[in-house]
Amino acid sequence: MTELTPYDGVLLVDKPAGWTSHDVVAKVRAHFRLKKVGHCGTLDPMATGLLVLVLGRATRLSEKLLSDDKTYEGAVLLGVTTNTDDADGSVLETKAVPPLTEEAVRAVLQKFKGDIYQTPPMVSAIKHEGTPLYKLARKGVEIQREPRLIHIYDLRLLALEPPRLRFRLACSKGTYVRTLAADIGRELGCGGHLAELRRTAAGAFSLEQAHKLDQIIANPKNDLPQWIVPMMDVLRTLAAGS
Repeated sequence: MTELTPYDGVLLVDKPAGWTSHDVVAKVRAHFRLKKVGHCGTLDPMATGLLVLVLGRATRLSEKLLSDDKTYEGAVLLGVTTNTDDADGSVLETKAVPPLTEEAVRAVLQKFKGDIYQTPPMVSAIKHEGTPLYKLARKGVEIQREPRLIHIYDLRLLALEPPRLRFRLACSKGTYVRTLAADIGRELGCGGHLAELRRTAAGAFSLEQAHKLDQIIANPKNDLPQWIVPMMDVLRTLAAGS
């Protein structure tokens, strides 16, 4: 086995809003002149928080890290539906938000816990005949999508501040949080969309371990290893969790 270098490992980034996950990968790859950089779980441009990057030989661990469960905090804006189910889309409909109690909202959130089926949104990276759905959506094309089984471990109300409700979510990989937000709004009778989203954990990694992207890229390549979780440490973490 070829000896590992200080640049083989995991880089935990607190992704800023407005950046795609690919943007972050490309920036890190170009700034530090690295050949292999990947990410383990897409965050939409509007979302912030933990983005797990794999560098060098650690890219071999992508599939395992992609399968990790995720934790989020976010907000649903009730009474407004959009064509993307999030704040980046165009408004389709507005409705009055009915009087809501915390007990009523918690009862609705409870319905989504456990195994549920989700239909992936058209604005997703899933491919149809080699083309990502979001590219087809931009052309006004809609494709039939098969519902997918996901698991919601925990979904709790953090605050009810009409027309917003804030939530914490722990879920399996492949969960579309904006689809969940729209479904919650539908169940509450007024519609809604995902207004804010921040990933706080992915598997054994937490947002507290991450660093701001601008902080990381303000440094030369020789300083990069201070931000990297070495590959052997990642392997030990994966082994402990299996």
